[in-house]
Amino acid sequence: MEENASFIPLSDPDITFAELSAVETLLCSPQISNGQITEAFEHAFAAYLGRKYAVAVSSGTIGLLLALRALGIGPGHEVIASPYSFRETAHAISLAGARAVFADIDYWSGALVPAKAEERITANTRAIVAGNPNGHPAPWSELRAVAQRHQLLLLEDSTEAIGSSYKGELVGRFGDIAVFDFAQPLALTCGEGAMVVTDDIDIALGLRRHRAHRLDERSSVVVGSTAPYQAGMSDLTATLGLAQLKRLDEILERRRFVEQLYNAHMQSFEGIKPPYVGPDVVEVNWLLYLVHLGTRFTRSGRDAIIDDLRGAQVESTAYSQPLHLQQHYFDFGYRRGDFLVAEKIADRALALPFHTHLTNKQIEFIVETMKDASVNVGAGAAIY
Repeated sequence: MEENASFIPLSDPDITFAELSAVETLLCSPQISNGQITEAFEHAFAAYLGRKYAVAVSSGTIGLLLALRALGIGPGHEVIASPYSFRETAHAISLAGARAVFADIDYWSGALVPAKAEERITANTRAIVAGNPNGHPAPWSELRAVAQRHQLLLLEDSTEAIGSSYKGELVGRFGDIAVFDFAQPLALTCGEGAMVVTDDIDIALGLRRHRAHRLDERSSVVVGSTAPYQAGMSDLTATLGLAQLKRLDEILERRRFVEQLYNAHMQSFEGIKPPYVGPDVVEVNWLLYLVHLGTRFTRSGRDAIIDDLRGAQVESTAYSQPLHLQQHYFDFGYRRGDFLVAEKIADRALALPFHTHLTNKQIEFIVETMKDASVNVGAGAAIY
């Protein structure tokens, strides 16, 4: 919600009469918990991706947790993951009782480097979790080759990347399972909620057993075999998600137009790394408009720019605090300096407002304000 008329928020959902009408209709119905609408959302989402099964859950973190449970991954096992992620989906590895083993990322794409992931494999490794950071697809062919060489599961964190494509296929089609999230600032947002997709019926059944039990299963003997997390999605959330899914192409097209406006205004800003799209990447739909400041900037300089933007009524944020530097992972022995590329990028990256309601005038103001702020911190010359 806007603080005042001039405030420019980081994200602002693209909600139209279609979503409002769908939610109103459901609120007037006798059922708003998980039921037929949730199942319809699952079927539509699976069809959109061309995958066999989709299971709606309460969050991306819970989605990966349930997947790990369904795959039998837990205490004594290791899962390789990236330390560079805006959404902390990787926390699910710890919640499952397994150990998160981080590997460094590519300087340009921000994605997990297959060779670095392979170096971290041990006899206890069971899976690799790779993300599509800020919407940019990971090198899935190489990651799949590593997983096959070592007989590991490949799990896809697509919480930031709906609609992006790699080698002609949508993200979400590359992992044994893939997780999508629907919280802000995602392009498809319904407040909270997530979807786990797979082509394996056993995994899908396991996900559903761990998610929740339906009312019609109360007398089933099978119910007692698994203690569920009660992590389902309500029909209210699914109604909003289904309406957004039907408009997804329109939403993504509008967001790409906003990206083009940003790119045009950013061309005169010499102190930043230009937007990068990898050679096998067909399309990137960014989560946020991410600016990588040059090496003359420090982390405190980046933070000062965020403060200056806030003073000008523009919401921005650091992207992101690497997972291995968060307190929870200190217990595993991780320290600053362990993953230099992730730290270098995270220290100098900031996310600017990115949503369909931004005007050209607002974007011009945001970019000019950031340029002025960069001068204030004594940087801004070309360094890449």
